[in-house]
Amino acid sequence: MSYSFSVRAATKDEAKTAVEVEFEKVVAGQPVHARDRAAVLANAYAVIDLLGDDDTKDISVTCGGYVSWQTAEPPESVPLTSASVSASAGYVSREAN
Repeated sequence: MSYSFSVRAATKDEAKTAVEVEFEKVVAGQPVHARDRAAVLANAYAVIDLLGDDDTKDISVTCGGYVSWQTAEPPESVPLTSASVSASAGYVSREAN
């Protein structure tokens, strides 16, 4: 099962919170992604933290990934056979309010 989402925020902390909120929506629709939550959030936080500080711009974060398994059993109870976690973050022009 795969996911992809983007968020935008004014600060690093707000960007991290926005990623958490969006990923919880992923888990709500695809419960198997509770299994890769820690990896997804750690990866997103790491790329956000790599950025310098710029109070004049917003931060845009894009996350995507997948997990897969090879049985017909419910995915929550079987080993995963592959996984991917990716995140990118960068500063973008601040949107006018």
